[in-house]
Amino acid sequence: QLQLVESGGGLVQPGGSLRLSCASSGFTLDYYALGWFRQAPGKEREGVSCISSEGGYTNYADSVKGRFTISRDDAKSTVWLQMNSLKPEDTAVYYCAADPLPVQDMCANDSLRYYYWGQGIQVTVSS
Repeated sequence: QLQLVESGGGLVQPGGSLRLSCASSGFTLDYYALGWFRQAPGKEREGVSCISSEGGYTNYADSVKGRFTISRDDAKSTVWLQMNSLKPEDTAVYYCAADPLPVQDMCANDSLRYYYWGQGIQVTVSS
């Protein structure tokens, strides 16, 4: 079964940057759309960004557009989320996820589409 493992979280000051990584153990990610989600305390899980299986389409939540960038390298079975200009409201547990039945060259920030999930990693933006 596909397993996803996130890394790269931590504590950063406002305005700083972090790069989250999500790697698959033992399985290729070639045919999956991949997404990043986050959940802050007391809030529902929200879609942050996604990338299509072929990498040609990406989507971002309005709250992160222009600050976050998603990318993937299927040879490394890894997806990244580069987060710049971080704000305190970006504080959350971040999850990566894989959609096993993506629409061709599309993705969606809809958690119901994603079957495989990582365990989550904490990102805290605070001075």
